[in-house]
Amino acid sequence: MPPFFAGDIMNPIGLYLHIPFCNGKCPYCDFYSLTPSGDIISRYVDALCREIDKTDHIFDTVYFGGGTPSRIGADNIAKIMSHINRTDNCEATLECNPSDTGRENSFFDFEKVAKSGINRISMGLQSANDSERMSLGRRGGTKEVATSIKRIKKAGIDNISLDLMLGIPDQTEESLKRSIDFCQSSGAKHISAYMLKIEEGTPFFERKNLLSLPDEDKTCDFYLQTVSLLAEHGYNQYEISNFSLDGYESRHNLKYWHCEEYLGLGASAHSFVDGKRFYYERNIEDFINGVSPVDDGKGGDEEEYIMLALRLSEGLVFERFASRFGHQVPEVLINNTKALKKHSLVNVNDTSVSLTVNGFLVSDSVITALLDY
Repeated sequence: MPPFFAGDIMNPIGLYLHIPFCNGKCPYCDFYSLTPSGDIISRYVDALCREIDKTDHIFDTVYFGGGTPSRIGADNIAKIMSHINRTDNCEATLECNPSDTGRENSFFDFEKVAKSGINRISMGLQSANDSERMSLGRRGGTKEVATSIKRIKKAGIDNISLDLMLGIPDQTEESLKRSIDFCQSSGAKHISAYMLKIEEGTPFFERKNLLSLPDEDKTCDFYLQTVSLLAEHGYNQYEISNFSLDGYESRHNLKYWHCEEYLGLGASAHSFVDGKRFYYERNIEDFINGVSPVDDGKGGDEEEYIMLALRLSEGLVFERFASRFGHQVPEVLINNTKALKKHSLVNVNDTSVSLTVNGFLVSDSVITALLDY
């Protein structure tokens, strides 16, 4: 067994599987993906199964991310799942694209993946307004999203997460409200709402001056509107960009924010196991050929733990910090909250420090200020 995969096999960890295939790349996307050809999918699936078989870990969360995992088909998803040693209550999430799963002659078999153990679906809605979806390069419209959701529920999977994007071209308060209302009426249990970030190297970056984008203040208004409307619909904000009905938080993503262990397999996938971070290069042939992951150093130190915890609405819980590191939260961090509290950017009490909604809007600056010691 490769040394990177060593760890405490008695405690279940998370498993992330990167599926780097898409029918076409969205103009804002910076994730590693390519359009498949020839036998690349079957070779890649075999490589994933090979690497899964190398580890003795038991997994209590599994997450198929991408790319577009649904692009490889239900048979391949089921094949990969059959190699994974999972707990009985494992949360197993599959990301789907409605253009693959919501058309009348869709090839995707939700019943098959449900039988394989997939019990949570994450779908890229981005917007429930077709003109906005088109401007984002999304294939398929809201009709396909609705059809996909019906198929998912018919297969017995009711834990559905939808992604929204804020600050996209031509977005308005009214169009955002329609998207949020669509999420609620569709029965989604979880909603992720991300602000559009123009990444260097993407088509959006190359023509950013030509895009009809809202300014920073308007995008912040969209964020506050989202928080407010989702709360009215019963969705609790538990992280900067994530909201859920009671009991439907993403257990896998919480592992990241609680600085817990997870193994990432696939080209560009990152891992945190036994206090070490490592990752695979963004090269699909290297992964297929068994090239080892790259050592990314140690992880899970106090600063990293604090930074990740402050992304959560519960914030940095003192008791949890002390249990992990054997001492109390540094007093200087508590002192640093005083100025921030005056500006309503943080909440602090005897048990925790957390960011307010306004603090989330400038989280990088707030967290940097708290860690200035």
